[in-house]
Amino acid sequence: MNAPQGSLSLRRYGASHGSHAHPHFQVLLGLDGVLELEVQGRGRRVAAGQGCVIAPGEHHDFESREGSRCIVLDTPHAGWARCAADPANAAQALALGNYLAHALQQRGSLAQHYGPALLLESWQPLAQHAPRTTRYRRPIDWEQLATWTRQRLHEPLSVAQLAAQVFLSPTQFAARCRRETGLSVMHWLRRQRLELALQLRGRGMSVADTALHCGYHSPSALTAALKRQSQ
Repeated sequence: MNAPQGSLSLRRYGASHGSHAHPHFQVLLGLDGVLELEVQGRGRRVAAGQGCVIAPGEHHDFESREGSRCIVLDTPHAGWARCAADPANAAQALALGNYLAHALQQRGSLAQHYGPALLLESWQPLAQHAPRTTRYRRPIDWEQLATWTRQRLHEPLSVAQLAAQVFLSPTQFAARCRRETGLSVMHWLRRQRLELALQLRGRGMSVADTALHCGYHSPSALTAALKRQSQ
């Protein structure tokens, strides 16, 4: 069994510490008390057996006037993008959460290794059967991804590397790329190379240096690509 990456912890919540965001998914499962959340301006309440899936980059704030305890998973695993806010079965999730809370305090426990996978499994049945309109789909910031990509065009970038930047599997990213840009991933990547090459040549950079910066194997390969682009 390959456990999803992530860090599992038992946390107690009280007064608000101010709005913040994470570059990864944060999953909360309530054990007791009530945690009030505001995620991207939307209110949420997490009580025992209830959950909340906070996507990467979403600003959120919390407060629990009477105090609350939650199992918290910080993870980059793309599978959480397909999960609804609450676990599929509140009673089962609460039982799992209470077990993990106990296990995390025991030396030598395997909870940290297997807990993330078990939590994802407890959410997934609902995600698999929920109507398409209720599934979470985080928008891809194509401009931000293009900026990240152009800084690394001298490297041999893969579909998996690009997909990881937006917390998707390579297959999901490829489908979203074609649907949202009208291009395959490789064509989209080629466009980034050409656009950067045109910018650098416009600034007076030599063909050889431009080819090196943009990931072309040789100056002649860049010249041929620019000619095809202008036709």
